[in-house]
Amino acid sequence: MDTISQAQRSELMSRIRSKDTKPEIAVRRILHRLGYRFRLHRKDLPGRPDIVLPRHRKAILVHGCFWHGHTCRLASKPKSNTGYWSEKILKNKERDARNLSALQAAGWIVLELWECDVRRMDGLEEQLAAFMQS
Repeated sequence: MDTISQAQRSELMSRIRSKDTKPEIAVRRILHRLGYRFRLHRKDLPGRPDIVLPRHRKAILVHGCFWHGHTCRLASKPKSNTGYWSEKILKNKERDARNLSALQAAGWIVLELWECDVRRMDGLEEQLAAFMQS
């Protein structure tokens, strides 16, 4: 049972962003500082990757730990409506796998980053630099 009304829940959920999240912006800032220019959310690519570097044929996916079912502490399962959330997150993971396969089949090199890794920032700049030079 939810502790707030359906209208309040709808209002809260409508404010959840799918683009321009804090982790995504942090990655974009680092890439820009490293001298790379990129495109955002290209609609012609499977899954609309968060960051696309067409010249290098590379894409970066910045996944939110909760929404994409990571195994870290940020991805704790909700205690209410567990059936819905389990199914939703499972479908998200399946969709992520399909999109990753489609991007790789189309010749793109893909880096998947998790929100928890971006938050820590430990070695993130080095990881991005190594990815771009590979």
